[in-house]
Amino acid sequence: MKDSRDILKKPLITEKSMDLVADNKYTFIVDLKSNKVEIKKAVEEIFKVKVEKVNTMRYKGKLTRVRGRQGFTQDYKKAIVTLKQGDKIEMFEGV
Repeated sequence: MKDSRDILKKPLITEKSMDLVADNKYTFIVDLKSNKVEIKKAVEEIFKVKVEKVNTMRYKGKLTRVRGRQGFTQDYKKAIVTLKQGDKIEMFEGV
């Protein structure tokens, strides 16, 4: 089994994700191979909160060119985690 800190890579902090915090939804970049159940357990274990729902999205890397050479940015997976009423993650409140 994967460690919880290997599943959640980092929080995604954008204007849109900060607007979702008001609705008790928090956004994270997660491991590509993790599923919703693993993400739910990881958030509950790390932040000591109750998770109501997990939505995931998978993004393909974009084409980039540097000095005539082509490549792609990394693929990544984003998870939007909805917490139960009354729970919150303090890390997002100070931003």
